[in-house]
Amino acid sequence: MNELMNLEDYNTFLLEIKQDIQNSQQRAVSVVNIQMTMLYYRIGQMIDMKQSELGWGSKVIKRLSDDIKNEMPLIKGFSQRNITRMLKFYREYQSLHKIVPQLVAQNSNVASQSIIENMDLLVFQLPWGHNTVLIERIKDKKIRQYYMQQIVINGWSRNILQIMIDNQLHIREGKLVSNFKNILPKNSSDLVQQSFKDPYIFDFLTMDEPFRERELELNLVKNMEKFLLELGSGFAFVGRQYKLTVGDDDFYIDLLFYHLKLRCYVVIELKKGKFKPEYSGQVNFYCSAVDGILANENDNPTIGLILCQDKNRIVAEYSLKNMTQPIGISEYELTEVLPSEFESALPTIDMIEEEMENIILKKDRK
Repeated sequence: MNELMNLEDYNTFLLEIKQDIQNSQQRAVSVVNIQMTMLYYRIGQMIDMKQSELGWGSKVIKRLSDDIKNEMPLIKGFSQRNITRMLKFYREYQSLHKIVPQLVAQNSNVASQSIIENMDLLVFQLPWGHNTVLIERIKDKKIRQYYMQQIVINGWSRNILQIMIDNQLHIREGKLVSNFKNILPKNSSDLVQQSFKDPYIFDFLTMDEPFRERELELNLVKNMEKFLLELGSGFAFVGRQYKLTVGDDDFYIDLLFYHLKLRCYVVIELKKGKFKPEYSGQVNFYCSAVDGILANENDNPTIGLILCQDKNRIVAEYSLKNMTQPIGISEYELTEVLPSEFESALPTIDMIEEEMENIILKKDRK
């Protein structure tokens, strides 16, 4: 290497090359995905036409699958089940033949606003597995388009998509009580509102009643990956029981995050039981302190999020009226557990296994 070459300049150059390689690989995968989806669409279209024009029944799908496997053994994806999905896919989106393939390919790696707002383009943007999940599980096309948009924006895997559908994200997003519209500029308040939800579903936790707030906090941190998934895209964990010194006094924030998209800190306070108006004042103070101590001049105002098990919506709204910081109030739900008095009545694993062995022995004797 040339001794005059600056090491820092070279490392920056190497990073740029690596990024370009990765982007090219992603674009190549995306184009292949689009071409495969279009192929499946055309096959579904051809089968539909033959069934309509020649009266072919459903048996043609099995025969087609068997013949493709026999004559093109290296080609995957043509099982009877998947070909059935191709036919269903075509019948769901019969208008897709109007889409110019080149237009889709040109936008294959760009989650532009035009793609996000156009359902036909979104269909081509998604992996085949995601499309099949959406068709099979969501009949309402407006709700389906919502999940399509979230997949493109957040890069969800198929498993995460199924979790979000199970937890009915489309109903919960943006539904929390907040003062965002009163505190934040119009061009950002809507985005902030949609970045939070109500309720939050912590179904990855199983906690016995009674539990303490600190137990909930520790369990959420222990399951941080799942917690971040439920919080949504953009959250970065900063700390638990984050210490702030104001004057000569120390204060501790339950959970502190930084939101990469909103460019601000997010203070989360966990409360057991029903919401109380004094919680808003506490979080208002924490947000002010974070703005003054941690945030820099380029950060947006710190947002507070109060998570409680239950709330009276009117009480929550009144509690935020005179607050100076942007604050949202949402509920959280845990996995339901049986009361302790019922637990002793349940058979143990050993008891079940012993009973099964007895049943097998009785059958053997007959």
